[in-house]
Amino acid sequence: MRFSKYTIPISIFIHLVLINGVLSIFIPDTFLNIWAIIYFNTSWLLSTYWLNFYPTSRKERFWDKFHSFLQLLVVFGLAYFAWFGFKRADITASSSLFFTLGVIYICFLVYRISFFWARSSYREMGGNQVNVVVIGRDRNLKKIRSVFDEEDLGYRYKGYFDNQYSQSPTYLGKIEECFQFILNNNVDQIFCTVSRLSQAELLNLMAFADNNMKKLKIIPDNKEVFTRAMTIEMYRSVPVLNMRELPLDTLWAHVTKRIFDIAFSLLVIVGILSWLSPFIFILQRFDSNEPLYFKQKRHGVERKTFWCYKFRSMTTTPDAHKTMISKNDKRVTKLGRILRRTSIDELPQFFNVLLGDMSVVGPRPHMELHTEMYQSSVDKYLVRHFVKPGITGLAQIKGYRGEIIEQSDIVNRTRLDIFYVEKWSLRLDIKIVIKTVINAIQGEEKAY
Repeated sequence: MRFSKYTIPISIFIHLVLINGVLSIFIPDTFLNIWAIIYFNTSWLLSTYWLNFYPTSRKERFWDKFHSFLQLLVVFGLAYFAWFGFKRADITASSSLFFTLGVIYICFLVYRISFFWARSSYREMGGNQVNVVVIGRDRNLKKIRSVFDEEDLGYRYKGYFDNQYSQSPTYLGKIEECFQFILNNNVDQIFCTVSRLSQAELLNLMAFADNNMKKLKIIPDNKEVFTRAMTIEMYRSVPVLNMRELPLDTLWAHVTKRIFDIAFSLLVIVGILSWLSPFIFILQRFDSNEPLYFKQKRHGVERKTFWCYKFRSMTTTPDAHKTMISKNDKRVTKLGRILRRTSIDELPQFFNVLLGDMSVVGPRPHMELHTEMYQSSVDKYLVRHFVKPGITGLAQIKGYRGEIIEQSDIVNRTRLDIFYVEKWSLRLDIKIVIKTVINAIQGEEKAY
């Protein structure tokens, strides 16, 4: 604990050393002077302050604030090029400038990896530990105990106090006995479950913690209503629970995902669909005289309707917009079987992505009729409509794609879609895309 206060100053120092070291090695003397050094160092410090980058939580892991790390790189990169733009750097030096910034970025990433690895290793060896106790036992005790038991977080759980006797080996006694134990065992943090304490007991604990320089943390009475997506907002001195704050609600996440969608969809449209569409059109002439594309109304974000495009793989029937495909469906053409088995029929939906109706990754859009049906029969089904639908998704790579045979199929699909909505990250999108490609190559049981 006594060395943790030096973590931020050391990190700032190392980052500045990396910046100045790389610049002094790769940037010509014509651009690097005392004013340039002051500018680059000030830009870094202001960027980190603006993004509140350095204050870290004990529970923070490598990926927890990785989006902030990327934001910081972008902001610093803009400031970096602004200096050379102001100095009117020779265009012939542009490759050198990009290379230098790339080296700085790599150094930052290596340091970040090294920092979290070293901190985790140090804690697993017994360093940077905090002793904790819990006052009051309710349903949350088991959940928070699982956090304390993770060695790389550095918690040392001593036990709990509660007025109800227990034979548990971690039971330490009644609440009134906790004060002496805390003082005698160098307890650093006290976690208090408010549902098990009276107002007088709680006020007494608050006074004790303040008078003995102990950190008191309150676990509120959640009535089992907390969710993964919940956050606490302060309206002056009144705490208010926001039950569903999603990662994609932030401007940075929204812009990042949209850039990824546009870049990826253009890559597919130009690199694949530009030549594949005419080829499939020619093959279709041997199979049927149907149009190349099939379009169908689907529900998107906030239940807005859009036209979803696919390569036609089935013959036109009156129930095409009502009946989901089934195994050995007679409506599927010969060419359609190949297209559906390899998921090539879904590729025109990259036009939907480029238009902004869909995303590369997200919950799969359903027919309007099915949305109406599932929203009344599947709990929290409409939560999946808080984000844009996707060409592929977490549910699809987990095997819940295609035909809904049993109620559990749509329930599990919805459960995975909600998890994706609540836990979105660019890293998760990339993993899903890679897994989708692997599944398409290997073949999937429900791809028919």
